Amino acid sequence: MYGPVLLVIAHGSRDPRHAATVHALVRRVRSMGVPPGRAEPRPWGRPGLRVETGFLDFNAPSVPRVLERLAFEGVREVVALPLLLTRAFHAKADIPAVLAQAPPQLDIRIADVLGPSPLLLSTVERRLQEALYEAGLTPADKRSTGVVLASAGSTDPEAIAVIADVARELRHTGWCAVRPAFASAALSGGYPRTEDAVRELRASGVRRVAVAPYVIAPGFLPDRIARGARDADVLADVLGAAPELARLLLVRYEEARARAAGPAALTA
Repeated sequence: MYGPVLLVIAHGSRDPRHAATVHALVRRVRSMGVPPGRAEPRPWGRPGLRVETGFLDFNAPSVPRVLERLAFEGVREVVALPLLLTRAFHAKADIPAVLAQAPPQLDIRIADVLGPSPLLLSTVERRLQEALYEAGLTPADKRSTGVVLASAGSTDPEAIAVIADVARELRHTGWCAVRPAFASAALSGGYPRTEDAVRELRASGVRRVAVAPYVIAPGFLPDRIARGARDADVLADVLGAAPELARLLLVRYEEARARAAGPAALTA
């Protein structure tokens, strides 16, 4: 087996599309390889890296159940990777609390959340370009297209700042304007809802408006984003099982492996 077991920790949802997307992403990760001695993974098709999936809520298997099974099988080292785009409540509280209850024989290191990362920006760009193509447009049309970067929402200042940074970086790739938005007004952090951001861009005079969901998998809040995009010209897909996202999971795994024991390491 190649290194510690990689445990991908997803939030979970009553919407079956959520778990299906998470499993599709994990299958793509399993199909990719990590050359020894490199932090940047390549598609080598190595079967040696064991990748497991656990959910915090709603879906099976739960994180505690996966950890119990790994301990029973004699596994000793685990890299726990939060399938989260920002470091907010789930990353700061929920996941550490669950891992603290793991079997004592497991040495668990917590990887960083996925964002921010150029690979995430590349995934958003991929989804937007796919949506433009489906709408009969070309990459050249991005110069006259404004983008609403719609995330689920958070009250965490760190997460809100990251979303603002991602919007700025996306603007630098050639879109004529980018506005961050949140799906939930209750978690707006001062950002408009998706539909309000669409109206703001339209009023600013952009030729067309595209909505880019900054979420990994379908579910309740992504559906709210889609409803808020009804007056937009283009709606991109969720990030899903994009190859760039799968590569990012392996990058975070390698970073966690390479770190010496410290604040990001947790021995249960």
